[in-house]
Amino acid sequence: MQTKAYAAHTPAAPLAPFSLERRQPGAHDVAIDILYCGVCHSDLHAARGEWPGIRFPLVPGHEIVGRVTAVGDHVTAFKPGDIVGVGCMVDSCGECPSCKEGDEQYCEGEHGFIQTYNGAMKGGVENTFGGYSASIVVKDGFVLKIRHNEADLAAVAPLLCAGITTYSPLRHWGIMPGEKVGIVGIGGLGHMGIKLAHAMGAHVVAFTTSPSKREAALSLGADEVVVSRNPAEMAAHANSFDFILNTVAAPHDLDAFTALLKRDGTMTLVGVPSEPHPSPNVANLIFSRRAIAGSLIGGIRETQEMLDFCADHGIVADIEMISMQDIDAAFDRMLKSDVKYRFVIDMETLKKAA
Repeated sequence: MQTKAYAAHTPAAPLAPFSLERRQPGAHDVAIDILYCGVCHSDLHAARGEWPGIRFPLVPGHEIVGRVTAVGDHVTAFKPGDIVGVGCMVDSCGECPSCKEGDEQYCEGEHGFIQTYNGAMKGGVENTFGGYSASIVVKDGFVLKIRHNEADLAAVAPLLCAGITTYSPLRHWGIMPGEKVGIVGIGGLGHMGIKLAHAMGAHVVAFTTSPSKREAALSLGADEVVVSRNPAEMAAHANSFDFILNTVAAPHDLDAFTALLKRDGTMTLVGVPSEPHPSPNVANLIFSRRAIAGSLIGGIRETQEMLDFCADHGIVADIEMISMQDIDAAFDRMLKSDVKYRFVIDMETLKKAA
């Protein structure tokens, strides 16, 4: 099936119209008409060839919301007309311990999990093409049900990456009502972390380097805001946090935050910096049995749990809608942190283009 898309053809060139071929739905496939696709920082890094192993032409996009148009003969969970989502994965080996335990994001198979774009596929397909396109065909086990109101669907799209990236560590480390949780960074990931931790009943403290973001963080659900460049504000919270979720993707001093953890507290990193963080002070960890951990996205089961949790609590991302033709301008603005807090592409602008 020929499908309209936008692709990066080289790292230096702007994204441009591209026609790709989607497979006909097989017995376990779901065909989806894409309504909205969120714009992730990963899309920018991949499109500009900043990571190893990028294959061009590249069609980014792994925050997909759409309507089912057809299903394979063996598909029972979905039917035409359903509103569904597709996140960062479209397949995995299904056989390793991680996959069997519902943690497909940590697949130990030959290729790891199969990425929605720039992913090696089974059956001889060399690449996968993502959501900057009019339609997609996905294995039913990697399609997610969306229960939000139709008016909110564009703002649901970033939940498929930013939402699950922040939800998964909060759930894995067992955040409970009344616990003190820090969220470092108030951006595309951080603003979701604040909303989710607040909905889980935590006492949420947002950390920012910019005093101008104080009111924004409070409006997102933070109970307190700390300017991390202010030593007095930081010192006031020493040894008091049960958990800190660090969303910052730039190298910075981790010791400033681990010192805020209680005994047995954990700080989990979800941002990947371009260069390593300065080495942490090991004594800072040893003498209070603190931990620094990392977390990726969640598995399919947990991602569905996150979507249901967000539907039940009325949680969506704060977004700015753009046309497909404005994607490079959006990338440039993302580099300047000039978005509150996620861009989402209206795919009608692609479908109606000449």
